[in-house]
Amino acid sequence: MIQFLDLKSVNEQYQNELKEAFAKVLRSGSYILGEEVAAFEKDYAEYCRTRCCIGVANGLDALRLILRAYKELGQLREGDEILVPANTYIATILAITENRLIPVLAEPDINTYNIDTAKIDEKITSRTRAIMPVHLYGRLADMDTILEIARARSLLVVEDAAQAHGATLNDKIAGSFGNAGGFSFYPGKNLGALGDAGAITTDDSQLDECLRALRNYGSQVKYENLYQGFNSRLDELQAAILRVKLKYLAAENNRRRQISEMYLKNISNPLVTLPQAAEPSGHVWHQFVIRCPQREKLQRFLGDRNIQTLVHYPIPPHQQQAYRQFNHLCFPITEKIHREVLSLPVNSVMSNDDADKIVDAVNEFRC
Repeated sequence: MIQFLDLKSVNEQYQNELKEAFAKVLRSGSYILGEEVAAFEKDYAEYCRTRCCIGVANGLDALRLILRAYKELGQLREGDEILVPANTYIATILAITENRLIPVLAEPDINTYNIDTAKIDEKITSRTRAIMPVHLYGRLADMDTILEIARARSLLVVEDAAQAHGATLNDKIAGSFGNAGGFSFYPGKNLGALGDAGAITTDDSQLDECLRALRNYGSQVKYENLYQGFNSRLDELQAAILRVKLKYLAAENNRRRQISEMYLKNISNPLVTLPQAAEPSGHVWHQFVIRCPQREKLQRFLGDRNIQTLVHYPIPPHQQQAYRQFNHLCFPITEKIHREVLSLPVNSVMSNDDADKIVDAVNEFRC
């Protein structure tokens, strides 16, 4: 069986360093917001070329805390509108609604799966305060256009960079384009912890100060609470693990690009739509997502040939029961994407032989 993602093998590559990182934390006797968190925040800020990095408990909290901090700082108010792509994972929408803000869904570009910048203007109203682009599947959104629109209308830009660790364009990197960026280090991400973890990047020192308090019960000084905050701190052990794995992120991303290039060059089945290649460094291939109108048949066909695939994602947010108030909305492009997408295995421990087998199997598929 070609697994979709063999996390055991991914992490076994670094097991000696990971064991030493664990031992170092154990010996330290400091397990909450200690030296490892501070060191990872420094390392990741440098990696993302931002002034600040704030470690938090997970990717959802990263986005949720950014929006909450902007409310505390008076830049957002309850009922303000946030533009967001309709085909994102539900976490992006949850971060907005949990802050009692209004998600305004916009269709994606069918070729890139990121928000269609040509459709942003028609969604902007007098209540719009921010755009939240999602670098879906590891491909950077069209940030130059998004930032131009935002500057012209004095809008905040909050990047959902949960799937785009290391994606770059014109010497800028995911998480450094907008006012702030939210990252997830869920184990299956390009930079994955051994549990839940997340981070926020920003150049805004005032936002940084507010976020550091919000993640820690709203407190900067113990037992003195400036805000009604959260308990959303990056775990000391996960920070130590992430410091080890960050050293290898560039190499792992390059391997993902190699596998993806094999798919792009060699999959020729006319029943399958391949993802559009971006600038080489502008895509880190968190997922390699094809489309097929007979997705379920193709998935069964590949499964019968011992190839594991996944669907990211089968149901768009506006059709979820959790958002019944949006169930009447119609987003044809989003709905087409969610009906047809299928993710092929792509990760740093895949062999070329496995990639060749997947190519051959996809090309053999017939209705």
